[in-house]
Amino acid sequence: MASTPHSSISAVVATTAANLKLSLLRNQFCPRRHDFRPRLDRIWNTSVDVHNQRRLLLLLPPRNVRSTAFAVNVSGPLLQDAGATVLVVAGAYALVAGFDNLTQRQIIEQNLSRKLVHILSGLLYMGCWPIFSTSTEARYFAAVVPLLNFTRLLVHGLSLVTNEDLIKSVTREGKPEELLRGPLYYVLVLILSSLVFWRESPVGVISLSMMCGGDDIMGRRFGFHKIPYNKHKSWAGSISMFIVGFLISIGMLYYFSIFGYFELDWVRTVERVAMVAMVATLVESLPTNGGLDDNISVPLVSMVTAYLSFGF
Repeated sequence: MASTPHSSISAVVATTAANLKLSLLRNQFCPRRHDFRPRLDRIWNTSVDVHNQRRLLLLLPPRNVRSTAFAVNVSGPLLQDAGATVLVVAGAYALVAGFDNLTQRQIIEQNLSRKLVHILSGLLYMGCWPIFSTSTEARYFAAVVPLLNFTRLLVHGLSLVTNEDLIKSVTREGKPEELLRGPLYYVLVLILSSLVFWRESPVGVISLSMMCGGDDIMGRRFGFHKIPYNKHKSWAGSISMFIVGFLISIGMLYYFSIFGYFELDWVRTVERVAMVAMVATLVESLPTNGGLDDNISVPLVSMVTAYLSFGF
């Protein structure tokens, strides 16, 4: 049965009305879809905002402020160590110049001046270690001081430059070649102790204390009774070396413990230091016939004995 025109028009009108009603309902209950295609400016701004939010949450300063703070943290210890090096170098030269002045004015004897420089220069150098920073490079800055002295002794010992005051202040016979023996060994031990042990181990402190305090001052004045196996050494000199070396070692260990570089059991420490001082004194009293200098034998033996007693 064929459809009439009237029925076809009614169907079209009904369909249009239904679509219109469906469109109205869709707009009311289904919002329009947004364009989710990425835009570079939106992504960039979002990343910047997220970065700023994270920085605020973590309380981090801006990047330029952080770089400035890093530079300050690096340059702080560097400037401290450089300043400490200059100060110690100036003090070392002032010490030698002061005793030279006393000798020239005949206030003290030349031999006594040499011995006092031998004792005080190493102790004052070691006593200045705490003014250096806590950085790992601090020991290298400190080693510059004896390294400069090493260069100075080498230049004058080879007679490349002449300095009579220096030769008289640190040698026994006033010969330039003497600078290449005892005084040169002395500064080499200072360099070794600074680089290897530094202020973090009692071994270096004790070895330097024994080397500085082991110079024979009393033996030349009161050394009437000689040691049987070495006629060039006296009982007074050996006893004074043991006592002075022991007291200086204990004093320097206590000095560094105040700064917190190490903690010690003082009862056992006194026993160990006494043993080191005894061994060093015994080695110093042995006849060497001029073959081995005390500035090498005493600190090296003290290092080995202290290392076996205290550890590295």
